[in-house]
Amino acid sequence: MDKELTANDFAPEQVQAEVAEVKEKRDPVRTVILASMVGTMIEFYDFYAYGTASATYFPKVFFPEVTPTIGLLLSLLTFGVAFVARPLGSFVFGHFGDKIGRKQTLVVSLLLMGLSTVLIGVLPGYRTLGLTAVVLLCLCRFVQGIGLGGEWSGAALVATENAPANKRALYGSFPELGAPLGFFLSNGLFFVLESTLTTNQMATWGWRVPFLASAVLVVVGFWVRKKMQETPLFREAQKQKRTTKSPLIQVFRSNWREVLQGTFIVAVTYTLFYTLGTWSLSYATTNLGFTNKEYLLMLMGTIFVFAILILFASRIADTFGRKRVLLFSAVALVVFGLLFPYLLMGKHNVAGALTFLIVGFALMGIAFGPLGAVLPELFPTKVRYSGSGIAYNLAAIIGAAFAPTIATWLATNWGIHSVGLYLALMAVLCVVSLLTMKETRDVDFKK
Repeated sequence: MDKELTANDFAPEQVQAEVAEVKEKRDPVRTVILASMVGTMIEFYDFYAYGTASATYFPKVFFPEVTPTIGLLLSLLTFGVAFVARPLGSFVFGHFGDKIGRKQTLVVSLLLMGLSTVLIGVLPGYRTLGLTAVVLLCLCRFVQGIGLGGEWSGAALVATENAPANKRALYGSFPELGAPLGFFLSNGLFFVLESTLTTNQMATWGWRVPFLASAVLVVVGFWVRKKMQETPLFREAQKQKRTTKSPLIQVFRSNWREVLQGTFIVAVTYTLFYTLGTWSLSYATTNLGFTNKEYLLMLMGTIFVFAILILFASRIADTFGRKRVLLFSAVALVVFGLLFPYLLMGKHNVAGALTFLIVGFALMGIAFGPLGAVLPELFPTKVRYSGSGIAYNLAAIIGAAFAPTIATWLATNWGIHSVGLYLALMAVLCVVSLLTMKETRDVDFKK
């Protein structure tokens, strides 16, 4: 009897072999989760440790010769240095990520990011080196930004290029989950330190501990990423010679519209995150009567809402599309920006502050979760690392680099309602970008 024919019998043998090889070399889900999540966790751990230190300790450590308000503004300006450097990092790491692969590029970005963070923890203060201390702080921050510039987009590609087509948003949420984890670890360590050390000890050496402790996370991340393989889609693109020698030129020539769309879709999430975390911590401890430890405890408790909503929104985005979910969050953020100032009034208003944080982090999770799929889906494989990285890091400049400084200046000079208008404006820009974007859920991710 003749052998029953199957669909595979009509496929060229070379294609069958390539498909089998791709399946065979695909990393296990747990490796994908860890490899994509660990870098983003370190990113947000490092950035939030810096944000907390710059809002609380750096004004006295690096700017003791000026008034407290000016010292705070100058300290928060150093916070923005890394964001300015991030597009440069996305150019460099995006170029090599699209040319030689995701794995090697991610290992280098992780080490560069981790080394600069540890160096911040050993820097002498202003009273020891004068302005040289400030210059070195900004230099470390700049190098940290270059490393971070290649981190998120590479992590998102590790997740999504290993994902089944109907679960790309869910897999894309793995690096996004690194944000609340890093946030919790950073806040938790500061909370423990401030609970056990005196104010003077924290100002002299306690603030250094979180930066030095990041070395442990870097070692773990390096070990995980050395074990992972190159993503199957990039290996396939290499075999079919669909990579490009000049991905940066290609992405700006052919995908500039997607770069702009991605930038403004992401920017509002950055503004929201650093308004919730960095600015509100400073505002609550200087205007609302909260101690640093009290507000850190509330931040740690409400960050779980962020994590849960990341997973929920990503799963919904796989079912109903990315655009609907993101439009809902953007419109809701316009409303939130107009209303949240009423929650941050009165002294020691615990109910208002908790409502502000819970609603804010819920909307943050909905807005942030699907981005791990949306940005990679906007770009073809040959420029995916470059395109998604440039959009993500330009968004960091527009949405986050000076968000704490702008919010502090607005609140001081125009009142807290102006901070809400600032957030609402960023959300409106996101809505406009989403309305010009096509739904990406069903794009052919192999092209």
